[in-house]
Amino acid sequence: MAEAEEPAEPVGRRYSEAANVFLRFKDVFGDPNARRNRSRRRPRDEQGSSVPFGAGRDPRGIGDTINSLTMQLGWNSPLAQSELLASWAELAGVETANHSSPAGIDEGVLTVHCESTAWATQLRLMRNEIMSHIAVKYPEAGIQSIRFQGPNAPSWKKGPRSIPGRGPRDTYG
Repeated sequence: MAEAEEPAEPVGRRYSEAANVFLRFKDVFGDPNARRNRSRRRPRDEQGSSVPFGAGRDPRGIGDTINSLTMQLGWNSPLAQSELLASWAELAGVETANHSSPAGIDEGVLTVHCESTAWATQLRLMRNEIMSHIAVKYPEAGIQSIRFQGPNAPSWKKGPRSIPGRGPRDTYG
């Protein structure tokens, strides 16, 4: 009759749990009492990021995590554009922001509505300076040009008393 074989113990279960943790720390961080040449130590083959104490498993800050997530999802450009629109006062200056407001971004063109045609003209003269500030602070926004619009002229095409035709031409006078 053959002797009953004992079940083989899994590797690393020969010792108590505390001893296994100590041996793992000793293996990872090194034994301060042992004098080994670390250059001869063969690196382990790690099987991906799910291995404890493996490469890429260090804790990261929430900012780094959100930045990598937005980059993976392709949100960098829309987030930069919305940040640009929200910080128009800082970008153009407080006085300028009191008389103008960004309307939106369409295909790389930033549209800015101005309070008057004088302000629109003044901002057109400052276009290069504003574009350079945008290029430095928000390069991911993808702004290629700026369009400054003055106030819209009144329209007589709508309302209860509108009539078809050319509209008021020589009626003033």
